[in-house]
This record gives sequence, C-alpha cells and structure tokens, in this order.
Amino acid sequence: MRILVLGIMTLFFLSCKHGAIDKKEIVQTDQKPNVVLIMADDMGFSDLGNYGSEINTPSLDRLASEGTRLERFYTNTICAPSRSSLLTGQYPHKAGIGFFNEDFGLPGYEGYLNKESLTLGEVFKNGGYSTYMTGKWHVGNDKPHWPIQRGFDNFFGFLDGGESYFDTKPLLKGPPSTAFLYEGNEVYNIDKEDFYLTDELTNRAIDFVTNKEKEKPFFLYMAYNAPHWPLHAKPEDIAKYKGKYDAGWDELRKLRFENVKKLGLAEEEWNPFKDKSLPAWDSLNAEEKSEWTLKMEVYAAMVDNLDQNIGKLLNYLGTTGQLNNTVIIFLSDNGAENMDVGKMPFTVKRNEGPVGTAGSMEAYSKNWAQVSNSPLRSYKSSPYEGGTATPFIIRYPGQKVSGKILKGGSHLVDIMPTLLDIADIEYPESYNGVTPNPLVGESFLPLLQGEDWTRDQPICFEWFGDRAVWLGDLKGVHQYNKEWELYDLSTDRTESNDIAATQPETIAKMDAIYNEWAKNNGVIPWSEEMSKKTQFRKSPH
Repeated sequence: MRILVLGIMTLFFLSCKHGAIDKKEIVQTDQKPNVVLIMADDMGFSDLGNYGSEINTPSLDRLASEGTRLERFYTNTICAPSRSSLLTGQYPHKAGIGFFNEDFGLPGYEGYLNKESLTLGEVFKNGGYSTYMTGKWHVGNDKPHWPIQRGFDNFFGFLDGGESYFDTKPLLKGPPSTAFLYEGNEVYNIDKEDFYLTDELTNRAIDFVTNKEKEKPFFLYMAYNAPHWPLHAKPEDIAKYKGKYDAGWDELRKLRFENVKKLGLAEEEWNPFKDKSLPAWDSLNAEEKSEWTLKMEVYAAMVDNLDQNIGKLLNYLGTTGQLNNTVIIFLSDNGAENMDVGKMPFTVKRNEGPVGTAGSMEAYSKNWAQVSNSPLRSYKSSPYEGGTATPFIIRYPGQKVSGKILKGGSHLVDIMPTLLDIADIEYPESYNGVTPNPLVGESFLPLLQGEDWTRDQPICFEWFGDRAVWLGDLKGVHQYNKEWELYDLSTDRTESNDIAATQPETIAKMDAIYNEWAKNNGVIPWSEEMSKKTQFRKSPH
C-alpha cells in the first residue's frame, strides 16, 4: 500500500512539474463548461514560442498544441478601448470608452462602461455562473463602475493602466493614481516580502475558483499586466535570458521572421517591417548594447513568468478534474509597447535603481518592440497590424481537432458571442431594468469546428483620429489628417505595398462603411480640441 501511494504521489508531482495532464482525466459532464479568459498586456504578435518567439513559453505552447490558434485576430490597438470591447462585445465608443478611461463629457467618451453595455461578468452571472476577475480593470475609476459593481462576484487587482510588480507606490506624476491594489472594493496593502504581482494574480484566481459555489460553473477573467511596463522581473527569471539578446534587435527581428514562417504564420515573399527611424544595433557602443540587452532580458523574463503562472493554473484545473470541461482563451490587448516611458520626466514619478528592480520605471520601447511584433508593421497605438494584431489561442470542450492554425479574421467583439455559443447562454433582452445594446460581433465557433466560415461584417476601428477598416483580406488605414491607404493582407500582411491608387472604388466603399459605423457607434471626428482634453500624448507611429 505504501508503494502504491508513493507511486501515485510521484505521478502527481511529475504531472505538476511538467504540465502533463492525463487525457483520461475526469470531465465534468453534468454542468456547463467553465470559462477562463486570459489577457496579457502589451505583448507582441510573435512573443510566444508557438507564434515564433525564442522566449520559453511551454505552458502556452501546450495550450496551442491542444487547442487552436488564429492567424488573424484583432484588438483596438490600446488598453482601455480593447478591454471595453472584450468585456462588453461592443465597439469601444458604444461602450463609453472611445478614448481612454477619461471623461470628455461626450456620449461615447465617458471613460467608463455604460450600463447599456453588459459585461461578461453580468451576462455569465445572469446565466448561472460564479464570476471572478483578477488583474487590470482600466474601464472606470469611480466606484459605481468597478468590477464588483459590474457583475463580478470577487475581484483582486487594480483599476488604472499600470502597476508596480513589487509594491503599491505611485508610478506617475499628476493627480493621485488609482493604480494600487484592491481586494473586492477595499484597498489591499502588501505585507509579503516575496510579493510579485503576476504570481499573486494567479494565486488569487485559483483561490476564487477553489472556494466557489460547488454547484455552479465559473467564469474567470484574468487580466494580467505582464509584460506591460515597468520592466520588473525576478532575478532568477532574468538570469535565464542572460546573453540571449546580445546579437541585437536587427538579428533577432530576422530570426523571429524565420520562426514565424516555419510555423506557417507568414509567407516567404512578405517584406518584414523594419523601423528606419531606429539605430542599427552595430552602431551602438558596448555600454549602450549592455543597457539595451538588459531591457530585453527583463522583458523576456516577464513573459516567461507569465507562462509559468498560466502553467500553474492549467495544472490546478487538471489535477482537480476540470480542465477538459473548461474553455480557455489567451490573447493580448494590443501590440508591443513603443513608448520610452522611463525617459518621460513629465510623466514618470520615480525611476531609480537597475532595470528589473522595484525602483525602475523603464520600458523596452520600440527598439525591441519591432522584434516582439516581427514581422508586422508598427506598434501599440497604431492602426497598422503591429498595433492591432494579437496572438490568439483557444482550447474548449468538444474540440475535434487540435494544434491547427486557422486564418481567422475576427475581433474582440466576437469573443462574447462565441463564448455564449459554447456555453449555451442567452444574451439578456433586459438587465436590471435596462435594455442592453445588442451584440455586434459574430460567433466564430463554426470556424473552430471546421466549417467554411468567414466574418460577414467588416471590422472598423478609430482611436485618436486614426481609422481602419478590414473587409475580408483588404484593409484600409487612414491616419489622422492623412489619406486612405489600402493593403491586401492575403499577400502583404506587413503592409508594405499601398494599393489605394489602383482601387479607388474600394477606398470609397471603405470610407462609406467607416462613416456609417462611426454614426452608429457615437464616434465623432477627432480634433485638436479633443487632444487638449486629455493628459495623454500619442507617440509617433
């Protein structure tokens, strides 16, 4: 008996260590599936091993091999607008986040989620689920608009756009920041010496679902802030990448492109984006190279730690017999960060100590972001693919084929209808006396199930005066105060060949589509006057 027990314990610990879950594990067949929705922050298109990265991401690689990846999945190019669409299934202006979580005093620009735009927390709770959230909210700073007030049974995380990974001291200058931690509706004070936020978010998420009402399935929204600035990582994770980036961004960008091609996510004839405004790696001196390599080592360590924590969650679900009855989605809120935050003295409140430590306020900026997004063009806050495209992985109960990469062509507004389709939940016609905005997205479950599916409706985008329209494989880009550009993504995903001059009729059609969409969603033309309303200043593309 002792030998048998020891054998069982050995298999259990090996399972936890290597993330291997027995395919014959118990499946919860007597209730609806659980749902885990994981969003990373400022992660580039090729930052995962299963999307072409050299960063060690075995947990997410496993999720990709057991699930499905989409080649093309789109966000709203920056944090708060993306989160509003993910949470509500609405375009951001319709939900009230047409810019950021700042109130312009205009419909569509209130800076919080309006009541007509129901959250996933509200819809799943209405459908009989326990609902939980950990991480970054960023869609309403005033208490009536916090997660607990918008459908979540419990919450651990922060309300604003950025948070230290080691402490709760203010990060930015200006008005008092709401970027400190909350447990439910109460401020949480850190009293652990070994506190690291990515770890804590995962631990709290596991605590939530462990202590849920047993008869209910759960919906869990995990909005990690990793790998968003500041560059903070554990020394042991940083050490794994020592010397990994000594070759510099020019070589690493090429290596990523080769890896992306091998995976079938890029074509040989694509012209990978190269930012001509950036210095060549070989033009830097030894000290500069050392400073820059450390930044990327810390960034990689943050992604690595994020993957470790997702592995911890997968192991929990597996060892408790819940994994095969759980929908798991992973994506990022936008492309890689392009702003050199640590060099912005009018914004940064503190920036002392080595990169990677609690006192640092550094970001890796577009010098390395061009690697994270390789081979796509541009960065976070841009309407080009590097700003709007994200890795996307889904694993769900009843999945017929695993490990496939599908073309996709979907948007954040499609996630709610897809999840409701999988969970067999009806979107409410009325909620707390309010008639909700109808969902505008389309379920892509047929695509996942092998059907010949394409999105019926175009995808539209506006932020800070920039616009974009996706119409099948064709994409129109209209930067503020410039003319429409046109790209055929089937042959030119890196947007290097503008074909607008050859297809004026397509441009006219896209302009009409955009104007109708803007009218229906409360989008108003951007102006210099609106720019003055915000403290945020957009960086160049």
